[in-house]
Amino acid sequence: MNINCTFKNFEPSEHLKNHVRTRFVKLGKYVANPDDCELQVNLSVEKIRHQAEVTLDADNIHLSAFEESEDMYTTIDLVLDKMEARLRKMREKIKDRRRAKPRDVRFDVVSFSDVEGGGKAQFIVKTDRYEAKPMSVEEAAEQLQTSDQEFLVFRNAEGDAVTVIYRLKNGDFGLIDPGMF
Repeated sequence: MNINCTFKNFEPSEHLKNHVRTRFVKLGKYVANPDDCELQVNLSVEKIRHQAEVTLDADNIHLSAFEESEDMYTTIDLVLDKMEARLRKMREKIKDRRRAKPRDVRFDVVSFSDVEGGGKAQFIVKTDRYEAKPMSVEEAAEQLQTSDQEFLVFRNAEGDAVTVIYRLKNGDFGLIDPGMF
């Protein structure tokens, strides 16, 4: 995270600069690529009011916050709390949208038949749709073991990716999980 600090109407101490850097670094955990993140911190003193304005630019996020109080360290902590709350709320909103999307799975049964000229043509005989339920890999393995199906499509509860567990010829299970890569 690239943190830029500007100071207006006062000379900052090294302790204050370090305080700003160490406190605002923790905002990096709320963005996907913290290395590509720009954080501008503007600190100023107007008579007895200490003001802090923070602007965060990262990926598709542009947030800003402003706070003022009678102590610069308190002001920094207040504006940090405000930014952290906004980022947390934004992250939860994104998670809720992902959870709200129905994850339907389409299952087609395809039949091949001979056609004139020695070729084969494929026809969809049956189409089925169902929702891939969230569960752990262990739960999916247990469910597949108790059924007579060859495979089970589910939403991996750990990574939220659509995952397939299938029965091998020797009785073991195989797993296709695009979320693991």
